[in-house]
Amino acid sequence: MNSLREFFQLRGSAEGAGAVQGGDYVAVFMLALLFLILAVGGLFVWLAARQARARQEWSVNEGRLIDGTRWAEMGLSRSEMFDSPCRWIAVRTTDPRAVQKALKLANPTLCTWAEGLAETRERRLFITPPIGEWVLVVGPGLPDPGDDVDECFHRLSDLSRKLGLVQFFSLNRALGHHAWARLDAGEVLRAYAWAGQVVWNQGPPSPAELGLGLQCFAYFEQDDRQWPEARDPILQNLERLPMLAARWSVDPTSLDERHFTTGRGIVGEMT
Repeated sequence: MNSLREFFQLRGSAEGAGAVQGGDYVAVFMLALLFLILAVGGLFVWLAARQARARQEWSVNEGRLIDGTRWAEMGLSRSEMFDSPCRWIAVRTTDPRAVQKALKLANPTLCTWAEGLAETRERRLFITPPIGEWVLVVGPGLPDPGDDVDECFHRLSDLSRKLGLVQFFSLNRALGHHAWARLDAGEVLRAYAWAGQVVWNQGPPSPAELGLGLQCFAYFEQDDRQWPEARDPILQNLERLPMLAARWSVDPTSLDERHFTTGRGIVGEMT
């Protein structure tokens, strides 16, 4: 009888010891799993931080390249970016996306200055990052008043109704064509376009035009006088048009590297 009791006591002790050992194994497993989870989490945090640093370094290097090597690689120079023939729109806003939506550009893509200006060679439009309180729209896809002044009027009026103050500038030194317009809330405040003859003359000349001595003819007015080059009103208008843009909003020909290395614009296609 005593032997049987001792047997069960010994067996109970062995089972208790086994239970304790089993509990130790579970605790060790849980600790190992916790360390594994912490290690994986730390790895993801490190990878995210590394990617953020790489993105920041890429942005800095991209900015450094745009003002030098990248411009050369893409065949761009400041003197050629807004060379003649050239047309651009200035919109008083700091939201390029609002301009993109108002223009209904298809396939809009964020881009740098270099990429955007390069894309305009393919008859697409580039909406610049904000320049002060203005956003510019550049590209040969903009309407040419010398080809269709009605299309130019309707597009500018529609854009102005949506966004407010809108300005348009166009110059072609080879042909002598030039134009400027200023609209607000869809109303033409001032517009003048010369394409071998006057195709648009609306509103009184602005103080800026008068101050710069810009010569604006009336409809059907012909000036057959042989002007010396220094006093030719057409040439003077072409030369002073960027000055008018500067007084009204922004002269894109005067922009420097500070503008070309900051922010991202939008490139898209006219619908």
